[in-house]
Amino acid sequence: MTRTTAREIAVHFAYELGYTDVSARDFLDRKLTEDYFASMAPAEELYAEFPDEKQRDYLRAVIEGVFAHGYELDQDIERYSVGWKFNRIPRVAAAIMRVAMFEILYLPDVPNRVAINEAVEIAKIYEDDKVISFINGILGSFVRAECPEVGETDTKAEQ
Repeated sequence: MTRTTAREIAVHFAYELGYTDVSARDFLDRKLTEDYFASMAPAEELYAEFPDEKQRDYLRAVIEGVFAHGYELDQDIERYSVGWKFNRIPRVAAAIMRVAMFEILYLPDVPNRVAINEAVEIAKIYEDDKVISFINGILGSFVRAECPEVGETDTKAEQ
């Protein structure tokens, strides 16, 4: 499984976690199993391969982090969503941005441009062009404002 696939699964999990009242750890204990992936694979090719240990560690780090920092991430999304309240943002778009912002803030091995580009690519699967541009704009503004030491080339998603 590639990191790109694991990232898309992280978006799925971040989205689903928003509809539960269980902890991230309990949620992941149920979802990160070979049985769960096997049950999902016929309907969703994304789950055809069970993640290796490295990808499971990544998924745990991201989902537990998004869960732990959810309020902060949502506040950042709303702050950079000029003219939009958080509750107006499509939930899939919010999940995509939560994962990307968590990577930007807490996973130094993921370059900011990669987090943004991957978020945009995932958004292309699930959202229309306006929402894709919205996500790209918010993430770009977020990185420019919150990570000023990063060069301009690291803040732009490749189109």
